[in-house]
Amino acid sequence: MKTSLFRDGPEISRVGIGAWAAGGGGTWGPNESDDRVVEAIGRGFDSGSTWIDTAEVYGGGGGSEEIVGRAIRGRDDVLVFTKVGPQPDGTGVRPAQIRAALDGSRRRLGREVIDLYQVHWRDPEVPLEETWETMAALVEEGAVRWIGVSNLTLPEVQSCAALRPVDIIQIQGSVLFDEELQSFGQWAQESGTGILAYGALGFGILSASAPRLPQFDDWRGGAFGRDDFFVDDNYRRHFEPAAYARRRELASSLEKLACAHGITLPQLALAWVARQPGVTGVLAGTRTPKHAEENAAAGAVELNGSVWSEVERLRGALVGTGDSA
Repeated sequence: MKTSLFRDGPEISRVGIGAWAAGGGGTWGPNESDDRVVEAIGRGFDSGSTWIDTAEVYGGGGGSEEIVGRAIRGRDDVLVFTKVGPQPDGTGVRPAQIRAALDGSRRRLGREVIDLYQVHWRDPEVPLEETWETMAALVEEGAVRWIGVSNLTLPEVQSCAALRPVDIIQIQGSVLFDEELQSFGQWAQESGTGILAYGALGFGILSASAPRLPQFDDWRGGAFGRDDFFVDDNYRRHFEPAAYARRRELASSLEKLACAHGITLPQLALAWVARQPGVTGVLAGTRTPKHAEENAAAGAVELNGSVWSEVERLRGALVGTGDSA
């Protein structure tokens, strides 16, 4: 099943490959071998995914891009999306820094032109207009085809759009958490901006292998502390013991529903996000070929009215606890 990346944009698969976990870098528990990750990414492409999303900060500083570069070698039809991040994690989002970051990403990915280049998150010390004007210039110069932003508020995205249309916004969205989908959906539809949704599998909670208790040896288990906006918000929202128990209970009910209709829990979760207003693509990270194949197949899953209603009923029970679904 195909869709458009944004209004009048290129055709893409509904489900793409998220490469946050590629290269490890201490973010996602025990590292899978690079060869295994390359194999998984290739399986995803062979199964119908037409795009992959990475970032300069993933995998310990360029590690993910290097692995993605291996996986896309000889696959010129695959669209490649990456991101530039503020210092100290990334190269920086001032004009000269963005250009330096792009050069590094192109080298690691083995692509002269990047299909979609995104601002990973804003630097409060750098005027957003300065960052976005540089991104727009890269399109004019032919260095990148389309540009987008991630982890910005709606007013911040609108301020960028006033200077140059925002092709893509990348936000978090899942059956466990849809606040950002609700916030951005209508504006995206009206403006023609596409939405790429990450975290659609609840950072592993909606996978078949999620543990009964929040026993993870990475940020999800608190192993790396909670010292930035992303880790703090998502640890509290999903992985503090009480919150995790409620989410696992919902995941268990959703898994029974999925099995009754001949699909997997991750496929149900991805299909639900893919059909939310404004969403044009869903990211699904994996490090195994089997899961990459299953995730790609989720793009063709259609949830009939009765299934959709039951998902909403189960989600309503989570909201009824005072939690945000």
